[in-house]
Parts: sequence; C-alpha cells; structure tokens
Amino acid sequence: MTDPQPVLAALADPTRRAVFERLNTEGPATASQLASELPVSRQAISKHLGQLDAAGLVDRTSQGREVLYSAQVAPLGEITGWMEQVGSDWDNRLQRLKNSFD
Repeated sequence: MTDPQPVLAALADPTRRAVFERLNTEGPATASQLASELPVSRQAISKHLGQLDAAGLVDRTSQGREVLYSAQVAPLGEITGWMEQVGSDWDNRLQRLKNSFD
C-alpha cells in the first residue's frame, strides 16, 4: 500500500473533489472547460489539477496545444483497502478490550 496522505489531502479540498467528480462522471476536459463549469479561475483550476495529478488522481493527455485531464480511480481503490484494514484493526482492538472485561 502506498502512502494514503497525498490522495486524502488532494480530496480534502471541496473544489478538487468537484473537479475530480466532474472528470469521473462526464469524462476528460481541459482546464479551460473545467473553469467555465466551476466558480473558480482557470489558474486556480490548473493548481487544483496539479494537486490531483501529484496524487495520481488525474491523467494528462496532450492533444495539439490542449491538455486533456481524465480521472484515475485506481488510487481510490488503494485508499479503500487501507481504510478497511484500519477499520478491521480497530474492530480487533475493541473486541480485545471488550473481552478483557468479560
């Protein structure tokens, strides 16, 4: 399991979540297209896309002078596995604690 911190940090921001959800539900888009659909500037969208890219949540594809961004959901699967493991560990700890009082 890779470090979950970059993915969790990237998705902690509501604008980045909106960008990711838009790319995931409606498909690839340029930064300009995303900026026209969201209440933030193109420059802000570019910074948010950079954070999502650093976390592995978007993929960049050049088409001529434009760059298309698309959602990459694989890191979410890794995070889900990590969360399930953390939950299981806590369930085991709580069961041991309960058993110690029986």
